[in-house]
Amino acid sequence: MAADPTDSIDDLRERARRWLDDDPDPADREELQAVLDRLPESGPELADRFAGPLTFGTAGLRGPLRAGPNGMNLAVVTQAAAGLVAWLAAQDATGPLVIGYDARRGSKEFAERTAEVATGAGRAAMLLPRPLPTPVLAYAVRHLEAAAGVMVTASHNPPEDNGYKVYLGAQLGGTTGAGAQIVPPADREIEAAIRAVGPLAEVPLGPPGQVLGDDLTVEYVRQAVAVIDPDGPRGLKVAYTPLHGVGAAVLTATFSKAGFGVPGVVPEQAEPDGTFPTVSFPNPEEPGAVDRLVALAGSIRADLAIANDPDADRCAVVVPDPSAGGWRMLRGDEVGVLLADHLMRRGVRGLYATTIVSSALLRAMCTARDLPYDETLTGFKWIVRAGGGAEPLVFGYEEALGYCVAPEHVRDKDGITAALTVAELAADLKARGRTLTDRLDELAAEFGVHHTDQYSVRVTDLRLIADAMARVRAATPTALLGRSVTETRDLLPEADVVILRTDTARVVIRPSGTEPKLKAYLEVVEPVVDGDVAAARGRATEAVAALRTEIATVLGL
Repeated sequence: MAADPTDSIDDLRERARRWLDDDPDPADREELQAVLDRLPESGPELADRFAGPLTFGTAGLRGPLRAGPNGMNLAVVTQAAAGLVAWLAAQDATGPLVIGYDARRGSKEFAERTAEVATGAGRAAMLLPRPLPTPVLAYAVRHLEAAAGVMVTASHNPPEDNGYKVYLGAQLGGTTGAGAQIVPPADREIEAAIRAVGPLAEVPLGPPGQVLGDDLTVEYVRQAVAVIDPDGPRGLKVAYTPLHGVGAAVLTATFSKAGFGVPGVVPEQAEPDGTFPTVSFPNPEEPGAVDRLVALAGSIRADLAIANDPDADRCAVVVPDPSAGGWRMLRGDEVGVLLADHLMRRGVRGLYATTIVSSALLRAMCTARDLPYDETLTGFKWIVRAGGGAEPLVFGYEEALGYCVAPEHVRDKDGITAALTVAELAADLKARGRTLTDRLDELAAEFGVHHTDQYSVRVTDLRLIADAMARVRAATPTALLGRSVTETRDLLPEADVVILRTDTARVVIRPSGTEPKLKAYLEVVEPVVDGDVAAARGRATEAVAALRTEIATVLGL
């Protein structure tokens, strides 16, 4: 039950005591008792801890590590696992539950408790052998013909968070959703099953389940290597960082088996560390996150620099930028179209897909090359189901550094195979005296400069986001950059998204699905005149900057 702002201290104290009586973790009980002992001064903190429970949505659970229903802790995980296995039983799902985890605080314990709950309910449980990338778990769900999979991770969230993602096997996920994250109505049904769980003391716990061997990871690596051309150029020097996450061992093994030199790894960030000591926010897109990577790339004269986020499902690409006297990170849209173009030129035919917030360039490329294209709501749970299975998906990407280059290998974003495919492309271009930025210029000359950017506001009060969305809907702009808005789409009730288009610009406004942020995705298309790509990029950059200012005013944040 969610906390009412008018709850008295006595009401909160009683709810907390009931929670304490049922909490299976002595450390969490001690933590919560300390909050109780500081009442009434700790009243706001206690109210926040009981303002939940954490909602099990299409991203699973995600929240701060702390005692109480509005946090990630052993009690919440026990309840979630019990609800999940009850739901699987109600669906007559056969096969084991396979469980992976990253190196964040609590991840291993949460994974082990999930396995005990599964075996206690009579379902086989398989644990990955150590902290491993999320794409390895997604691969394992398909490879092991599991009923479902759980990945304990908060991806690129702050160090104090953790999370719990669920994947479905072929029986419940179907052709397009086998090994993919859950979508409605499964999320609502699992949430209802979680809420139906009784006292945690009555949840039976079984043996720890089977700990898998390294052969699973070896097979993942083997199939990842099969994604690229075995006979292509390999003369490339790469710098890499896993950002204190779990990607290094798998990525370096993959590159080595593929015939590339082992990337140089940022030494201070090479080992998994859930405290993330060298970054304030373990997201490659955040300012300063890849500073050490850039320094390493410069010192070893790398051709390319790559960063994974902590669970290695995202991939950031940093390239030399002589015009700026250093390096620059490619936008997710830039990497997405480079990978798509690379696959198309290799003759990979099938469905190419992205999301409503990504660049329109992929659509233009597919139209020109007579390839099927689809556009989905934000999130890989939708991308991998693009087209409804009418055409086989061969590539999907989202602008938030997520890429799926081999859907039959991993039906989710995969930062390992994406990194390998980027390296293949960069090595091929280098062998011909060209670079990734050269290829981007060639695409711009053919299709126009598609310049994308984002206006993002992080809040502490979610009501600010709701108010901003209400303002957009109440006073929708009729012009952007001095040009008439030719299309306005409000995706409610399916999604809290507003889309605005002119003949040369596009804005998509939506709340983040995983963080307390309001995001506006901006794009301006500028034609290239007389082959002068640089001039077109300059005009597009100025236009996007002006568009950011206009949208900031509209949102009032």
